[in-house]
Amino acid sequence: MSFNIAVDGPAGAGKSTIAKRVAAALSFHYVDTGAMYRAIALYLIRSGIPPEDTEAIGNACRDIPISIGYSGQEQQVFLNGENVTGELRAEKVGNMASIVSANPMVREALLSLQRRLAREQDVIMDGRDIGTNILPEAQLKIFLTASTEKRADRRYRELLEKGEPADFEKIRRDIEERDNRDRNRKTAPLRQAPDAVLVDTTDMDIDQVTERILELYRERAVR
Repeated sequence: MSFNIAVDGPAGAGKSTIAKRVAAALSFHYVDTGAMYRAIALYLIRSGIPPEDTEAIGNACRDIPISIGYSGQEQQVFLNGENVTGELRAEKVGNMASIVSANPMVREALLSLQRRLAREQDVIMDGRDIGTNILPEAQLKIFLTASTEKRADRRYRELLEKGEPADFEKIRRDIEERDNRDRNRKTAPLRQAPDAVLVDTTDMDIDQVTERILELYRERAVR
């Protein structure tokens, strides 16, 4: 039987960074569900479909060919056979993904793929509703969070390191708006599962957070 770790939390909490570290330490596959939604968002942007056109989005979801592959432990996302992993972190793609991920048809289009991956192998999967909706039977659930200021600062520094323009106040406002959308959407809103462990990373570094989750895994795995 596969072992599943579900990691939920708001934008900028460090879910992807930490999940990748934990996956490498445990030789698990890392499944970035946010990247899957971003792939749909990228398709919609390329196709000129606005986020408010729910009918067009629903129709598109029936035909968007998304698949997942791995290079070592690193997840690669393919859109119609094209590896689009490198394009998925753009701000406009993330903002579009935050909007369209509330669409039930978008979520349904990816649900079976996500659950199949978890059934077939040991995975650590991150997103907004993994423990509450995608993998409610996961053996370990983590709710990863941090203050808005800290999350904005991390994103700001990430962009600067990449040599991209960055406006701290705009990033902070975008995070607040995404938090509001994610928590108040009708379909699978962001919330902590009752059996999830809260890990606040505001005053923790990457190594400390990684070790905390590995400790929790070891506790669960020996039961």
